[in-house]
Amino acid sequence: MSSSRPSQSSTNSGRPRNSARVIAQTTVDAKLHANFEESGCSFDYSSSVRVSGTVGGDHQPRSDRVTTAYLHHIQKGKQIQPFGCLLALDEKTCKVIAYSENAPEMLTMMSHAVPNVVDHPALGIGTDIRTIFTAPSASALQKALGFGEVSLLNPILVHCKTSGKPFYAIIHRVTGSLIIDFEPVKPYEVPMTAAGALQSYKLAAKAITRLQSLPSGSMERLCDTMVQEVFELTGYDRVMAYKFHEDDHGEVIAEIAKPSLESYLGLHYPATDIPQASRFLFMKNKVRMIVDCHARHVKVLQDEKLPIDLTLCGSTLRAPHSCHLQYMANMDSIASLVMAVVVNDNDEDGDTSDAVQPQKRKRLWGLVVCHNTTPRFVPFPLRYACEFLTQVFAIHVNKEIELELQIIEKNILRTQTLLCDMLMRDAPLGIVSQSPNIMDLVKCDGAALFYKNKVWRLGVTPSESQIREIALWLSEHHMDSTGLSTDSLLDAGFPGALSLGDTVCGMAAVRIASKDTVFWFRSHTASEIRWGGAKQEPGERDDGRKMHPRSSFKAFLEVVKTRSLPWKDYEMDAIHSLQLILRNAFRDTVTTHINTSAIDTRLSDLRIEGMQELEAVASEMVRLIETATVPILAVDINGLVNGWNTKIAELTGLPVGDAIGKHLLTLVEDSSIDRVKKMLDMALQGEEEKNVQFEIKTHGSYMDSGPVSLVVNACASRDLRDNVVGVCFVAHDITAQKTVMDKFTKIEGDYKAIVQNPNPLIPPIFGTDEFGWCCEWNQAMTKLTGWKREEVMDKMLLGEVFGTQKACCRLKNQEAFVNFGIVLNEAMTGSETAKVAFGFIARNGKYVDCLLSVSKKFDTDGAVTGIFCFLQLASPELQRALHIQRLSEKTALKRLKSLSYIKRQIRNPLSGIMFTRKLLEGTELGTEQVQLLHTSAQCQRQLSKIIEDSDLDSIIDGCLDLEMAEFTLHDVLAASLSQVMLKCNAKGIQIINDVAEQIRIETLYGDCLRLQQVVADFLVISINFTPNGGQVVVAASLTKQQLGQSVHLVNLELSITHAGSGVPESLLNQMFENGGQESEEGISLLISRKLLKLMSGDVRYLREADKSSLILSVELAAAHKLKP
Repeated sequence: MSSSRPSQSSTNSGRPRNSARVIAQTTVDAKLHANFEESGCSFDYSSSVRVSGTVGGDHQPRSDRVTTAYLHHIQKGKQIQPFGCLLALDEKTCKVIAYSENAPEMLTMMSHAVPNVVDHPALGIGTDIRTIFTAPSASALQKALGFGEVSLLNPILVHCKTSGKPFYAIIHRVTGSLIIDFEPVKPYEVPMTAAGALQSYKLAAKAITRLQSLPSGSMERLCDTMVQEVFELTGYDRVMAYKFHEDDHGEVIAEIAKPSLESYLGLHYPATDIPQASRFLFMKNKVRMIVDCHARHVKVLQDEKLPIDLTLCGSTLRAPHSCHLQYMANMDSIASLVMAVVVNDNDEDGDTSDAVQPQKRKRLWGLVVCHNTTPRFVPFPLRYACEFLTQVFAIHVNKEIELELQIIEKNILRTQTLLCDMLMRDAPLGIVSQSPNIMDLVKCDGAALFYKNKVWRLGVTPSESQIREIALWLSEHHMDSTGLSTDSLLDAGFPGALSLGDTVCGMAAVRIASKDTVFWFRSHTASEIRWGGAKQEPGERDDGRKMHPRSSFKAFLEVVKTRSLPWKDYEMDAIHSLQLILRNAFRDTVTTHINTSAIDTRLSDLRIEGMQELEAVASEMVRLIETATVPILAVDINGLVNGWNTKIAELTGLPVGDAIGKHLLTLVEDSSIDRVKKMLDMALQGEEEKNVQFEIKTHGSYMDSGPVSLVVNACASRDLRDNVVGVCFVAHDITAQKTVMDKFTKIEGDYKAIVQNPNPLIPPIFGTDEFGWCCEWNQAMTKLTGWKREEVMDKMLLGEVFGTQKACCRLKNQEAFVNFGIVLNEAMTGSETAKVAFGFIARNGKYVDCLLSVSKKFDTDGAVTGIFCFLQLASPELQRALHIQRLSEKTALKRLKSLSYIKRQIRNPLSGIMFTRKLLEGTELGTEQVQLLHTSAQCQRQLSKIIEDSDLDSIIDGCLDLEMAEFTLHDVLAASLSQVMLKCNAKGIQIINDVAEQIRIETLYGDCLRLQQVVADFLVISINFTPNGGQVVVAASLTKQQLGQSVHLVNLELSITHAGSGVPESLLNQMFENGGQESEEGISLLISRKLLKLMSGDVRYLREADKSSLILSVELAAAHKLKP
């Protein structure tokens, strides 16, 4: 079967065919962009598309130059968008080797909020990046730079040293260097930290749930849902699903837009609108954002000493081509966000029968395109979420494609069966005279049968005379093939193609006999394309020179008006199958009865005449065998070695002289004798086996390395009378690969032995492959869930097997679904995962609580090809504990809400109290009244500070910043004692302030409000456990240690002694973190002790016969009083 152009050959492999089309289309893209750059405002887009598609061979040298320059510009462009800045680093030294012109201003600008910063680091070539950022940020970057797959760490939150501004650092590696994009974190954003993936997955969780809940069988519904979800998620004015056809042109198949915008739904665009170079980049970077097409690009300056220009292909900031920016502007699209939809490539790449398991290739199915009429910036977390959502969408698209192919193949098989039935009754006219007919086999506009010089036509076809001309042209120009498939008879070289007009452009034809042919015809593609948007008003015209969608549409019509839809591989397979059926049913009698004498004549012509010529051929063959780079050996009819080339002698350590004459079976390993004997016996009988694996012994010094593993093809050696006289074995050494495979097989065997073991001690196990499909489900899982293995296999593990709605095993909520997805994704990317709590509703409606652990599955190259999930079921005791934990979590959540409410409501009356105090301070007051107001003010400040304490962990972990202010111990004690006086009066407790006057009036420096909080808290505890009518004594001691000439270090020790049995041990254990059930009083004591530790102090508790004491120690500062 021949083809008119590489892109439509049904016999060529998919990869060469696609490669040829991509190369050709890239040349067209390059010429179009070159014309734009040269023409500027006078650029005529429509004519450029026409000319670019029909450039003759005379311009080939210039075409090569233009294409090379275009690709260099795309790959080595030195400009970025201004919404961020860029640095390139030497991977070994962490020094800058290139930077964007806006980087110094963005990353090193002085902030007014940091007036005391002295160093203002300059940014330029050779700058060490660690001097630009804060110490934690520099450390994070340093760690990331040493990470192999650095992109897995993106984004890294960093802060500039001078301004303190936060940035997302997005790193990728290029040859010998690292490119870092810095995107500012907006003030309204919550910075993405290590839990960034979780945040992003949560952003997309609703959209993912919608996609997962859709029933299969409708690509249109899937795409409509996707654009709706992205529209709500991102807030762009227009969102489209854009699909690429096999000839690389694109079509808008789903759209949602604001009412004021013109619809683009149904539009087809030529392949040049999205160049091949851009599509290649989309396969690498699956999300592309343009913030403002009118913004001025920023240059990237690189070290002149670098031997090659840096490539910015992987940069999120990479500036778009000027031609694309003009195209956006003409569409009134100022900003865009584009996400690549990458699916499995179902084309088979040649003969893969020898491959163990070829990894599925990927292809760019289409794009999800967002447009905005004003500049728009999408923060990295949201882009991350969009990328994850698009990956989920791509899985569903792939599933829909596979489902469509299955339905088509079933229909074709049914049609072929019916056609075969017709042939049995009325051959071959039944395929055109009855229903269904050959037009039902594949999509076409018409079909014809040319049989015994007569023509039968169905549907839209050429005339009878034109069909005869086509048959004659095929017999003259395609004699060596069994047919032809093309989407353009004009391109295929048929002289009468123009006379066919638009009615017939594409054709598939197969011979069923030497002069009999079956034809299928297709009309031009443009006949199936309709404008899907607003109708054009009378008198309204497009500016054909502008790259506007409607102009692109016109250009597309002109390009494809002589071309039909391409013939798909499965369609050509169906046609070939019918061809074989017809050829077997109606074999040409002339060719089936070949004269025996003619065969004998032909055979004698092929025989080598003369012994001299035979010897020459034999000598040459021996020389080739001896010098071959693959192992070759030969045996005679008795199995004795009579050929042993240099390569196999090197592998086995057995010289040629020693090998000749030995029986082959004595040279192979015992485990391979039966296999080799069978192969040898079959070859001696003329049946040649291929790809037989066996092991051959090694000799001499090679024995320690073990046997050599070979994959062998057997070839029978024959004499002049065609008798088998021996066997030649051409081998391939797979020893190294087998060693690796043995290890892999062992691991694989261990997996299977565990998973398929019916032993009740084996835990529930399920697994997924690298594409997210359930590939394992053991008996324990069946028993646990109620779902059989065959019911869940080949379903999507995340969504169909475990999901929130129509899944086999329902998860309790969306958060559980997202968390499960994160665990799977982290494991699939190679990250280590810890055991996590997991739960789902089984088939019987019962909720299953368990722990989930994940084990990665690797291939021979160490790549993760899937994961196994192990469930550890909770014991009854653990289930009760988990139930209590859930109740505790609910209680804690309720208390948190109550606390938030109380804290908010306290602020209002506190403001009123403070206002009243301010009014009182403005009146005439006595000394005692002023002191009382001052004490009241201290209590109010303490309350305000406590209300602001939202992060207790910072206090417990010792990370709280303390204030430094001047105060006296008199003020602290007055405020603290005032907070317990009501309780003291109620219990009749007397408080004795036994602190010396000199200590009380000493001027100290420290955080007086925190000290006041601590003293008050310990006073309350002491009074709570003092019997009615008792007394509490407060005493203090103070020592100083001079530091320099003007500062003293003060060691202050306060003792609170109270009568009675003292504070219970349970509370003291909580305070000293010795365990025990937490209580409000215990937490309060713990916080107070942690505050003392922040002041370089602590608390001790002394219990005596009839009294107990709390001894508080802190370190403060005091000014040195100079003598007069």
